Formats: sequence, structure tokens, C-alpha cells
Amino acid sequence: MNSRQRASVCVPMSDAQETALRDILGQVTGKWSMTTLHVLYVHGGPLRFARLMEQVVGITQKMMTQTVRHLERDGLISREVFAQIPPRVEYQLTPSGAELIERFLPFWTWIMDKLPEFEAARQRYQAEH
Repeated sequence: MNSRQRASVCVPMSDAQETALRDILGQVTGKWSMTTLHVLYVHGGPLRFARLMEQVVGITQKMMTQTVRHLERDGLISREVFAQIPPRVEYQLTPSGAELIERFLPFWTWIMDKLPEFEAARQRYQAEH
């Protein structure tokens, strides 16, 4: 990273901006958020809550509800409610959500490529400790 790139990352911020930045960063980089965004990205269109939850393996209903609420609040997914019985709710990526996933995919791919190394390091660590 050159000095200009570093300078753009370290711009002065107000306390409120720093708090918002940390909050959004923490939310977006969370396990469930990235997985949820990835599922919506791969699907390529709207998904109902139950179908989304089925594809985010291991998530509880409570955690899925919290995750989609936070992602919607931050403008990364949209939620559409259809007035019918029973009510139908669909979620899909916003342009910002799609852009985030597209920027994150190289990192995701790097992790997948390095999994054998991570697993070996963890086994070595476990054996030593």
C-alpha cells in the first residue's frame, strides 16, 4: 500500500463516524452476515426468509432475523412484504450489497485456497499446546 492509499484510509473522522464505521465493519464481517449476503448473491434474485435460512447452514431463526434486520438497516439487502395469507417476505441484495460481495469474493477465495494451510497450522498449534 503506498502512502496515498494509506492516507485515504486514515482520514480524520468524528467520534460518531468512527463508531458507525466500527459498527458496520463488525456487522458486515460477521459470519452470518457474509454468508447471508453470499447466498443471496449466488441465488441472484429474491429469496423468501425460510429458503434463505435453509441455505445459511447452522443459523438459528433468531440469528437469521437479527442478521437480515441489520443488513437491511445498513442498506445491503432489501425486504419486500407481500400482503397475502400467510404473509410472504422476500429478501434480495441491493446494489451496495452486491458490490460488497464482489469486493469480498477475492478474500473469500483466498481463504478457501489457504484452508489446508490453516488446518495444518491449527493441528500443529493443538499438538504443541
